[in-house]
Amino acid sequence: MIDEIPSPGRAPGQDDIRRAAQRIAPHIRATPLLRLAGADLGLPHDVVLKLEQLQASGSFKPRGAFNTILSARENGILPPAGVIAASGGNHGAAVAYAARALGIPAEIFVPEITGAAKRARIESYGARLMVGGADYEAARQASVARQAESGALPVHAYDQAEVLAGQGTVALEFAAAAPELTHVLVATGGGGLIGGMAAWYADSGVQLVSVEPEGCPTLATALREGRP
Repeated sequence: MIDEIPSPGRAPGQDDIRRAAQRIAPHIRATPLLRLAGADLGLPHDVVLKLEQLQASGSFKPRGAFNTILSARENGILPPAGVIAASGGNHGAAVAYAARALGIPAEIFVPEITGAAKRARIESYGARLMVGGADYEAARQASVARQAESGALPVHAYDQAEVLAGQGTVALEFAAAAPELTHVLVATGGGGLIGGMAAWYADSGVQLVSVEPEGCPTLATALREGRP
């Protein structure tokens, strides 16, 4: 039995990611790669895509959700109340999916701006859906207040060592299947995916590049300001 989990006070390392990969393997898909010839794209180099949109629930996020829940179960700290999370949509769907697969309750708080399709997807996995305010921060605060009452295990979208280790399994698979890579571009929102992948690729010589939308450059802004 795997009985060691990363401390919330530190970032995970490669050993944590390897344990996460072992832990979640029965529950997630090792997603395929798509190799594109650079000449066909007008580029001087080939491109390799990892198709995480084919992952269960439609994104990479079940990796972190499963790792967090299974880590808690293995260490005897998974409460009867199950899990709780705040999400704009995809993380909530991932937590709900993992909770259903593992037979535990889930309560997901979303902001008012979360669309009907994402709400329906979360509910389709059997989670209790709660609307927690106008934006993500309001939903997060509502989930924190509810967690204090219920005692459920919180599963953060990105700021949690077990989540980062789970997301880092994307890099573990990528590195094994495409060891020739010199640069890896990572779509960045909250930072969970690039945080986990950075933990794997640290000191590897591979250059990790964060890619964000111009309208929401959260990581770039945080780095510029020197704070979250």
